[in-house]
Amino acid sequence: MEFTNQPILIWFVIGYGIFMLILGVFYSKKISSSEDFILAGKSLGPIVLMGTLLATWVGSGSVTGGQNSLAYSFGLWPALMSTLPSLIGIGTIFLISSKIKHYGKYTVAEILEVKYGRWASVLAALIIILAFVGIVSYQYQGLGFILNISTGISPEMGTVIGAAIIIFLACVGGLMSVAPTDAASAFLVILGLIIALPIALSVGGGWSEITANVPDSHMSLTGGLSFVQLMGYYLPTLFLLLGDQNIYQRMTASNNDKSTKLGTAGWILGLIVVTPIISILAFISRSLFPDIDPGMALIALTSVLPIAVGGVLIAALTAFIVTTGNSYLLSAATSVIYDFFGKYMKKDITDHQKLVYTRVLIPVLGIIAFLLTMYFPTVLSVQMYAYTVYGAGITPALLAVFLFPQVTRAAGLSSMVTGLVVTLFWEFFYVQSTEINSVIISVPAAIIVLIVVTLFTKDKNQGMKEVAE
Repeated sequence: MEFTNQPILIWFVIGYGIFMLILGVFYSKKISSSEDFILAGKSLGPIVLMGTLLATWVGSGSVTGGQNSLAYSFGLWPALMSTLPSLIGIGTIFLISSKIKHYGKYTVAEILEVKYGRWASVLAALIIILAFVGIVSYQYQGLGFILNISTGISPEMGTVIGAAIIIFLACVGGLMSVAPTDAASAFLVILGLIIALPIALSVGGGWSEITANVPDSHMSLTGGLSFVQLMGYYLPTLFLLLGDQNIYQRMTASNNDKSTKLGTAGWILGLIVVTPIISILAFISRSLFPDIDPGMALIALTSVLPIAVGGVLIAALTAFIVTTGNSYLLSAATSVIYDFFGKYMKKDITDHQKLVYTRVLIPVLGIIAFLLTMYFPTVLSVQMYAYTVYGAGITPALLAVFLFPQVTRAAGLSSMVTGLVVTLFWEFFYVQSTEINSVIISVPAAIIVLIVVTLFTKDKNQGMKEVAE
């Protein structure tokens, strides 16, 4: 089937965009402090928490990268199995969610500083910026794909427009406005995907016709990938999720422990519904459009669905991409202000100044994220880089704070340095020649260093601050 643009779809995107702008401006008026801006005044109930967790996690990473790109490039089974790392990660977070809530910190770097000292905070902030700016960059690309489908403008111009939209929304209201728009987006996405699935199966000619039109390797369990290659796609997701500052901030922003538990449980249920449908729809798109960019698979499918269904789905996908971009851009700016600027450059910074400086910094980081889109060839490649920088550099040391109280300051710092350096070294010098993602090397290295250094330095760790119970 030939792919054609559907300009009428842009009205659905515009309509939902206007709704998000109105909602964002409305909630921005409730902001009076930096805590309101960063943690929504610690007021999130279970429904909004569930929605914002789902929308933050299942953004462009799933609808252009992740399950979408895996299903299109390698087949249905690799994409379906890629949900398992997320479920394992969420289950682990569920078990420690009360500890995260009671820690009450604005950033992951602040948590690490309590356990490992000042330099851990500085290093964590650097890693978070490197990773989150990368994650924001492919949200721009995802929105660029949507504007290409719905208007016919080039993906490059669409990416520029997408960057402007995401930067503006992140500046307006912080988490106070992001969380409600996240929740609305999450429920719209669930509705749009459920409606689209049976219609897409019919448009594709039924399951037999769909499977007949894809390569034989797409029907195998591994999609032609080796075990090491599969782990190269799955482990970055798991290790980002286990330490994701966005997720920790949302846990802290809930109004009580019960809301945290219920919101996390709802997140699991939403993920079980959403990600398999994304995988199936992208697989159907592979049958219909065999020669498009893998990142466009799910988005391209909206052009052959009935207008109302395609419109709802493309609006929903837009919502997920925009809210994820908002969240990670806000989180990166928060790290700069709280973990660099407020501690080392302007120690007497007031709460109002934190709010103002965070809003000023968001466009700066947003522009850097846009420049990064020019370096990586595909959404999936930048996604794996960003996830691994964070997952190897921060997650082992961060989880040890909650699960391994014997860990020492030297071990935490050594693990973070190892994870970051090995990831960057592998990404720049070996990933293309070996076709092995850096996570296979850097995460085990970071964990081994964490354990070994702890064993050699545990007797010198008696004066270290203990983790708050």
